[in-house]
Amino acid sequence: MPMSTTPQIAEEVAKLLDLKAQLGEENGCSHKLILKTPKGTRDYNPEQMALRLGVLEKIISVFKRHGAETIDTPVFELKDVLTGKYGEDSKLIYDLKDQGGEILALRYDLTVPFARYLAMSKIASIKRYHIAKVYRRDNPATTKGRYREFYQCYLFKDFDIAGQYDPMLPDVECIRVVSEALQVLDLGPYLIKLNHRSLLDGIFAACGVPQSKFRSICSAIDKLDKSPWEEVKKEMIEEKGLEEHIADKVGNYVSQSGGVELIAELRKDKQLMRQSAAVQGLDSMELLLKYCGIYKVLDKIKFDLSLARGLDYYTGVIYEAILCGDDIGVGSVAGGGRYDNLVGMFDSKNKNVPCVGVSLGVERIFSVLEARLANKGLKTRTTEIEVFVASAQKNLHEERMKILVDLWEAGVKAEQSYKKNAKLLAQLQHCEESKIPLAIIIGESELVKGEVTLRVVSMRKEIRVPRSSLIEEIRKLLKTLS
Repeated sequence: MPMSTTPQIAEEVAKLLDLKAQLGEENGCSHKLILKTPKGTRDYNPEQMALRLGVLEKIISVFKRHGAETIDTPVFELKDVLTGKYGEDSKLIYDLKDQGGEILALRYDLTVPFARYLAMSKIASIKRYHIAKVYRRDNPATTKGRYREFYQCYLFKDFDIAGQYDPMLPDVECIRVVSEALQVLDLGPYLIKLNHRSLLDGIFAACGVPQSKFRSICSAIDKLDKSPWEEVKKEMIEEKGLEEHIADKVGNYVSQSGGVELIAELRKDKQLMRQSAAVQGLDSMELLLKYCGIYKVLDKIKFDLSLARGLDYYTGVIYEAILCGDDIGVGSVAGGGRYDNLVGMFDSKNKNVPCVGVSLGVERIFSVLEARLANKGLKTRTTEIEVFVASAQKNLHEERMKILVDLWEAGVKAEQSYKKNAKLLAQLQHCEESKIPLAIIIGESELVKGEVTLRVVSMRKEIRVPRSSLIEEIRKLLKTLS
């Protein structure tokens, strides 16, 4: 009798396990449910969500300051829309089973769906931001802010400028947006690394890299922020098939970084200057650095030839922001660049809409802020309640309710205990633990006089206030406390 092949054995085992599960259910022995989130994902408790929403609010305020409007796109796309846009990262696309005759995949980023949206809607210019979940089939390292499911404010491209404009004007604004966002989030010192894809292509050509290998070599160089040059060089030779002397030439270039002076040095390189792509890239970088000076971000900038950005769709300037002195190891917290040919891939007439965008890695930013709060022993406030209405004696819950409705109608965020006769000390402790700024205390004597006691919780200071002027006094105190 011939032996069964491994796939046949696996198939038979699967059938038996399925039958066993069915028999178990018939006998009243249902499979025990293991309560856990899927690998690479997590739940967010109220404290974490308060931190997240606070971060997103600050980032959105920066986008709106620059005139961006928002859109949304489906969480999944046709698989063909995503295929062939990400280079080696395409293997991370999260496929779905056939749904009604359509082969679908969860979106890998927000840039490709944006390009599809522009092509479908025949939009020639827009400045937009988009914050939504994206999905990647990587092996998550949850301690470093990497999750299979994570927010991308792209959040990995969330702010994009689409349209035919003069060189570097939209690009430098994206860099300014990154700087403003990192500043308002108070993440500490940061550095924005800049490079240009045309310059990289010129360098590859000058070194003798075959044009067919440009993108794969770019993907290898993109790993220099995480791996030493020797490992990257080994990948270029053994996996990408590059000759060692060519790899060494590439290494000499990508080890260089600096500012305007680096442009001057590269212009002296006669072999490099024979490449029109390199000349174009250096001209663009010179203009970009000039504009960075006008926008007051030049002190945050580093012209770094090792910056490559592995995604295939980038065509011009590329940038990446890192935290300096970061001991959490989250890597870059923002990145982006110019992608002028992506929209044309979806247009029947190959009509291109030039685009440039920036992404903020929000999950990584959360990791940094969470760790910082934990190190300081601080907690994030999870509600926005401004006033707690408390009673000092029994059977005053209806009077509390009358005050509450006046507060709500005046737009004040307020709450009370859901116990009719809660102890006053317990009510005040709740205010302190929840960091509620003000408490209103009522008792029989206050009711007779038409007054309430208004307590500043953090100072434990109390004043008597007439009911008629309560809202006015609350607003004054809240303004002072803020």
